[in-house]
Amino acid sequence: MPFTKFSNLDFDQIRDSIKDYLRANSTFTDFDFEGSNFSVLIDTLAYNTYITAFNSNMIVNESFLDSATLRENVVSLARNIGYVPRSRTAAKASISFNIQTNTTSPTLTLQAGLVCVGSVNDTSYTFSIPENITTIVTNGVATFGTSAEPISVYQGTFLSKQFVVDGSLDQRFLLDNSYIDSSTIVIYVKGIADTGFGREYQKIDNILNVNSTSETYLIQEVQDEKYELLFGDGIFGKKLENGAVITATYIVTDGKEGNGPSSFSFSGRLRGSSDEIVVPSSTPSITTVSAASNGGDIESIDSVKYFAPRLYESQYRAVTARDYQTIIQQIYPNTETVSVVGGEELDPPQFGTVLITIKPKNGEYVSDFDKQQILSKLKNYSLSGINQKILDLKILYVELESYVYYNASQVTNIEDLKTRVTNGLQTYADSRDINKFGGRFKYSKVLSVIDNIDSSITSNITKVKIRRNLKALINDFAQYELCFGNRFHVDPKGMNIKSTGFTISGVNDTVYLSDTPNDDGLTGVMTVVKKDIANNKNVVVIKSAGTVDYVKGEINLTTINITSTVKPNNIIEVQAFPESNDVIGLKDLYLNFAIQNSSINMVRDTITSGEQVSGVGFKVTSSYTNGELTRG
Repeated sequence: MPFTKFSNLDFDQIRDSIKDYLRANSTFTDFDFEGSNFSVLIDTLAYNTYITAFNSNMIVNESFLDSATLRENVVSLARNIGYVPRSRTAAKASISFNIQTNTTSPTLTLQAGLVCVGSVNDTSYTFSIPENITTIVTNGVATFGTSAEPISVYQGTFLSKQFVVDGSLDQRFLLDNSYIDSSTIVIYVKGIADTGFGREYQKIDNILNVNSTSETYLIQEVQDEKYELLFGDGIFGKKLENGAVITATYIVTDGKEGNGPSSFSFSGRLRGSSDEIVVPSSTPSITTVSAASNGGDIESIDSVKYFAPRLYESQYRAVTARDYQTIIQQIYPNTETVSVVGGEELDPPQFGTVLITIKPKNGEYVSDFDKQQILSKLKNYSLSGINQKILDLKILYVELESYVYYNASQVTNIEDLKTRVTNGLQTYADSRDINKFGGRFKYSKVLSVIDNIDSSITSNITKVKIRRNLKALINDFAQYELCFGNRFHVDPKGMNIKSTGFTISGVNDTVYLSDTPNDDGLTGVMTVVKKDIANNKNVVVIKSAGTVDYVKGEINLTTINITSTVKPNNIIEVQAFPESNDVIGLKDLYLNFAIQNSSINMVRDTITSGEQVSGVGFKVTSSYTNGELTRG
């Protein structure tokens, strides 16, 4: 009797199927399988079948991109559709320094490799450059970088490797080191007639516009996070001649662990115009223009699974928003997430324009230099007639003021309970719902998170606030616009909009932003007020300083001269209560759940604990209050 149906491959069911099969045979009709040694043989058969089924299932899973779990298999499957995962990214610092020397050489060259050592958290990190930097010596002083044009150093160790082309079909050019920052790879090919290292080859990511003489190469990730170099075959890319010498230089980095160093000590090597070694007459003092940042780890398996099919779908052309998102991830590895808005969606429309906002992995802003690099590379993918603009990141902060009621008879350490509430909220903040463009803060989930932290928590009253940071132009007349993308709650008494303190020309006191609703309840007037502490009230300094649209969630300030701000970095925090406790980051707004700026207040529930049976004197918290935003 053959098996005709397999409904389950669990060990117990496989064993039962074997017994059923044997009982169907007349020889074993009355056989006691459980009480005989024959059961051992049946278990062995079932176990072997189970292991075989498990291995077969794993093999099949590893054959498909969406179900594979081993990095080597995921990368291999992505490679089949032309996707190269992003490598580790070296943290980059900007520095400058002067070299005092007694050399008579007219120029001084800073050798590729180790330049300086930086430290953070009692850990030292090496910083290198991938190529030589040459400068002119003036009066015995060589200047490397300035505050306006510093030199960039990359965290990691500079290495090189050479290959000799032997013409065999099975020859592979593998870089032996893991943790390479692929953006620092430099390839030289020295032919028979070439001198020095030969000609520098350019890295490409596709074969568009590549002909038989193009001196190009590609890379692909192989096992153990290493990389292989691929060269042309005489049809797509120039073919390497036998005996050619390939020199590959690159930086091996610690990735995001190298972020942070801001103080550096010089450790570089210098050579004169005649290639002689030059020793500085005194130890150079390095000036840090920007601390090491933007270091990142190799692209995760989940990210490869997500972006590989989308890059293949885009076919290396930027047309849809998804195309832009995928391509920008490739050309700017420091990207955490991207917002792409077509100009036709704006008010008023800007046809033929694409607005791009990038949230870097580290920090909040993309430098002007990186913006230019991204736009330049996008031209290779975009259609003619389409104009791209990269906007600065706009963050919509969501903050809480929560009153958590607890049963005092069940709590021994209030601070510990408060910490657990904060950690629970942080876990939700790290979820996929928020901390992204188009994210959504879900009020009901936050309430559930707080209530479910511990059985001693009886309830919570939580208020939601939304905030934008206004970057002031100090001592300059300017107009400002802040878009929150969410409807504001309107109290006819005003004080729906609040801000941290700042000063303006002509007024000595610290002032604040506020609002006065119009009769329609849809719009209002922005006012500037100062505190009258003696009478515990606000005094209007500027009655009409702008407008507010409560429906659109927009604030517009007329021309104003701000001379200083209470918050550092010329920031004025502007806060409002949303009409809906569910907050959405629309279009180019990056939604951030700011736990560190939220207020968690622990309140004794005297009724539940039995301290006040009748409820007299029970402390009730209002679900909505107005007040001055004076944090910091």
